[in-house]
Amino acid sequence: MSTMLIGRWSDDDSVLTIVDSQQVRDGDQEAIDALFEDAAEREGADWGCAYDVDRHTDAIQRAYEEEARPFGAAVVDEVEGHTPTTF
Repeated sequence: MSTMLIGRWSDDDSVLTIVDSQQVRDGDQEAIDALFEDAAEREGADWGCAYDVDRHTDAIQRAYEEEARPFGAAVVDEVEGHTPTTF
């Protein structure tokens, strides 16, 4: 299983806010696309990524390390309130 995170970037790209998190079968692109499209309509999502990890907290950490930190941005988890480790 993979953890699909869905979020939206702030207008100045300084914060990635995670608004949804779902478990999907590895490589199930159809499910990933459907989840993203729904969140885009419902939550204004403009970002999504499926991580090959089982736990939401691990996916949040990966999103921070791979998507936010390289650009000096932050990740805010509205799903479970997890704060990624910033080192």
